[in-house]
Amino acid sequence: MNIGLLAVDSNYPNLALMKISAWHKKQGNRVEWYNPFEHYDKLYMAKVFSFTEGYHQYINNADCIEKGGTGYDIQKLLLEQIDRMQPDYSLYSSIDHKTAYGFLTRGCPNKCKWCVVPKKEGNIRPYMDIEEIAIEGRKNIILMDNNILASDYGLGQIEKIIRLNLHVDFNQGLDARLVTDDIAKLLAKVKWIKRIRFGCDTPKQIVECERATALIEKYGYKGEYFFYCILLDDFKESFNRVNHWRNKGRRYLPHAQPYRDLNNPRQVLPQWQKDLAGWVNKKWIFRTCEFKDFEPRKGFKCREYL
Repeated sequence: MNIGLLAVDSNYPNLALMKISAWHKKQGNRVEWYNPFEHYDKLYMAKVFSFTEGYHQYINNADCIEKGGTGYDIQKLLLEQIDRMQPDYSLYSSIDHKTAYGFLTRGCPNKCKWCVVPKKEGNIRPYMDIEEIAIEGRKNIILMDNNILASDYGLGQIEKIIRLNLHVDFNQGLDARLVTDDIAKLLAKVKWIKRIRFGCDTPKQIVECERATALIEKYGYKGEYFFYCILLDDFKESFNRVNHWRNKGRRYLPHAQPYRDLNNPRQVLPQWQKDLAGWVNKKWIFRTCEFKDFEPRKGFKCREYL
């Protein structure tokens, strides 16, 4: 069989497509990224976000098209025999031989209105062991768990990560509210890839993030922090939240994410959210230019928002 893969809306390594590729190659099938000039027995299309553009080109060179991913259908899952495959890392030239991707847990006990995970995956549960992911000398592990600290199993996996001397990045962020003294001591022992990430989506979470980082630093951590900040309805509150971390210094990096209504794919984002995210997420501008002086469009300075 000739198998095509199409990542519709993201260049970030797609774990599902990597596992599909590995499974088909094991069956002796030919697998490649979609080429409109080739013919495919089956084409897999993956879409991550419901609010991003779909694939607009008409596809007439595939006998069967299978669409998956949250952007298409949150109920659709990989078959278990595919889900348990090791990813085909050869699909992405950007992934070196020392790096691996995966999940240790799936699901989340929280029910944040901007997050699809509880609806898609349910409550948190064990999924894989770190030794199933860190194979073949891959010591830099990108983990996409949504709330690893909410699970005793997850905490046990972090202990194992430390014992195995792995470098990790929990790239979806940690829940600062769950950081106790014991967990802070554990996190300070981890070898982090670049930084520790937290969610900071409300004013109350600023306090929790401050408390958590202070606890972790008590045990010797001196690296960077990264804060995911959802931009909600209130400009002043959102600005003060991201600017709080700017005022803390260069080790504290906010990342602004305009709020997306999961039930409204035609949502129009307020211009202030686009401009605030444009300032925050271009780090060289964020560090050298105050928001009031930021000029996202010719003739417009953001001081007009203040």
